Amino acid sequence: MKTTRNYVYAALLAASALTFTPSLASAQESARGKFTLTHEAHLGNATLAAGDYAFSFDPDNGTRMLSISKLSGARTGYMVLVSDTEDSKPSDQSRLILEATPDGSYVSAMQLPEFGMTLRFTVPSHTTERQIAKAGTSATASGQ
Repeated sequence: MKTTRNYVYAALLAASALTFTPSLASAQESARGKFTLTHEAHLGNATLAAGDYAFSFDPDNGTRMLSISKLSGARTGYMVLVSDTEDSKPSDQSRLILEATPDGSYVSAMQLPEFGMTLRFTVPSHTTERQIAKAGTSATASGQ
């Protein structure tokens, strides 16, 4: 009787542990890629000089921070708050959407269709003029 009770207890413990373990299938892959700016642009509170950049964004992190590293010239890094994320369509192109303001160009969105998301950034309210720049991205496996 005691052996059966121990077996049932162990089975219930294992089942409850599996119930509370997050599923790996539900985790989204980190978005990673590169882009080039041909002129200075603002991204959140950061001012990015013209040049080549690498970025990464982990949607499961919970902090909603985009990491950016300058690849050309003097190496610098930035952490930018993503104000909103939304689903993107597979037919969308990978690109940065820039808005021209009297204070300069601001990145208002980063479309990443291969990761199924569009990242939105705050832009100071002014009369704006939209520009579009292509961004190249590359999918990387988690853990690399």
